Amino acid sequence: MTNAQIAAVFDQVATMLEMDGANPFRIRAYREGARVIAELAEPAATLALTEGRLQQVKGIGKDLEQKIRELVTTGETQVHSDLSKKFPPTLVELTQLQGLGPKRVKQLFDALGVRGRDDLEQAARAGRLRELPGFGATIEAKILKAIEATAAAPSGRVLIHGAWAVAHELRDAVLAVPGVERVELAGSFRRRRESVGDLDLVVCGGTADAVMTAFTTHAYVAELLGRGDTKSSVRLGNGLQVDLRHVPEKSFGAALLYFTGSKQHNIELRQLAIDLGLSLNEYALTRGDRVVAAATEEDVYRALGLAWIPPELREAGREIEMARDGTLPRLIEEDDLCADLHMHSNRSDGRDSLADMVRAARDYGYEYCAITEHSAALGMTRGFDEARVRQSVGEIAAVRREVPGIHVLHGLEVDILADGQLDLDDETLHLLDWVVISLHSSLAQPREVVTQRVLRALEHPAVCVMGHPSGRKIGARGAADLDFERVFRRAAELGVAMEINAQPDRMDLSDVNARLAKSMGLRFTIDTDAHSTSTLDYIRYGVFVARRAGLEASDVLNTRSFAEFETWRIAKKSGAMRTSAAASPAPPTPSRAPKRVRPKTAAPKPAKPTTVTSTPPKSPKAAPTPRKKGSSR
Repeated sequence: MTNAQIAAVFDQVATMLEMDGANPFRIRAYREGARVIAELAEPAATLALTEGRLQQVKGIGKDLEQKIRELVTTGETQVHSDLSKKFPPTLVELTQLQGLGPKRVKQLFDALGVRGRDDLEQAARAGRLRELPGFGATIEAKILKAIEATAAAPSGRVLIHGAWAVAHELRDAVLAVPGVERVELAGSFRRRRESVGDLDLVVCGGTADAVMTAFTTHAYVAELLGRGDTKSSVRLGNGLQVDLRHVPEKSFGAALLYFTGSKQHNIELRQLAIDLGLSLNEYALTRGDRVVAAATEEDVYRALGLAWIPPELREAGREIEMARDGTLPRLIEEDDLCADLHMHSNRSDGRDSLADMVRAARDYGYEYCAITEHSAALGMTRGFDEARVRQSVGEIAAVRREVPGIHVLHGLEVDILADGQLDLDDETLHLLDWVVISLHSSLAQPREVVTQRVLRALEHPAVCVMGHPSGRKIGARGAADLDFERVFRRAAELGVAMEINAQPDRMDLSDVNARLAKSMGLRFTIDTDAHSTSTLDYIRYGVFVARRAGLEASDVLNTRSFAEFETWRIAKKSGAMRTSAAASPAPPTPSRAPKRVRPKTAAPKPAKPTTVTSTPPKSPKAAPTPRKKGSSR
């Protein structure tokens, strides 16, 4: 069973326990266990086979470990089986509908015999829901709309890239209302998750009527779900629900903190407040009737004895402990990057010329870049074989002369063949400055086969970095079943970096795997895998993953100046990076390179305290515009 499948079972158990009126602490234990399992980099099914191994993971105790072992060895666990006899899975699924929590679903089950979506829809259309205590005609209508909406968009989630432009346009429209002081995008969008289920805007200033009118009448709005003085909700043409909260300026920080989440992070903050004799909600942090902090997030965190926590880290990991101890990482920012080391031109499957790609990288503010066409194994008509690489040597030399002001590395994205060999001979590989190896085919190989395949490819001394390591495409293709712990350990020993690929449908490595890789001493690159000049801005999505993984600039190779990067690259090519398995030191940490100068951005920066060092990333426009070197931001 996969981690996602195991997590889904325990999420169902928690929901059914809530329907059954179980102890809240027991319910919370299963919810937390599901979250932890879903975010594990290693397969829980494998870890469960070793007694006590899963208990080393925060959030999983002896009892839960035993249930995981039972689940992965028999396909079922007794607690889930017993509860399923009371509450069928089709009933549990109804809790995913907007407006229906476990208690209401249980009420529908008891009063009307509702056991699934069809029963619910039939009862709602017959007007039977409005007769129940606590429902009424309004809730009945909302439930019908929720059923219709999920039927049209079953996944209910949109890649953050798909939400990016519309989110900022909605924010800008509200920000333009006279009197509005601040508008922030909150929720999972602000936490920079790879996909979002909805959007949340938090606003202060301006009159409620003017703010709500600007929001609910925006051209992107397809349906008005509700309008009030403090909250309005709409559904966009792409299916996304957007909620806007209009809050007093004096409460803005507490509201932004609350609506950013995550839910579990907020629960831990509220418990911390209780331990200090305080109370925390979306309005303020209070002691009795006295407001202790509310105006800014920084004020609230400080009053709780914590440093401000970047939104990307607010996922109930160790961020509260680190904020208390002063050990939060100084998260990487987009401006720290000095290069893009994975780019394609129309010499293989890109859309723009070699010179245009290099020029765009230079104008984006990069000091150096790598052009990495595909090798021939993919079967594309312009994939590079040995002869084409030799021809490319001259083309790269020519573009270096044609486009001054940027260092150009001659690279290639080389396929890892089904047996682990690389798609070029040794002599040709050593003609290249930068070798990215990637999985593009045979991704369904069994775990041991694909792992050995990658381990063999990593051994080649010409290899610099592994590109989009899992091979996944979000929503379209699952990841290869790699044993990442073994792959990362060997890559660290060999000095091979791991790429965080910023393509919005890849974002690969994931934040979970990047966190594991960092813990094992690996270095990273963050690259766009751009196939056109217009997609250089995708770099932001790779930075989001890195920030969620807790990476700092020193963890990422292409934050180094070209001189420092060349020192690392030459040492790697000479074999100096290789270590024994017993002693695998990380590459030396470089001095922090000056921030690059990049194109001016249109989107306002996310709110951040002025006294902290970990700040949210900037928000560039969809396409970079040329900008003179040395000019101010």
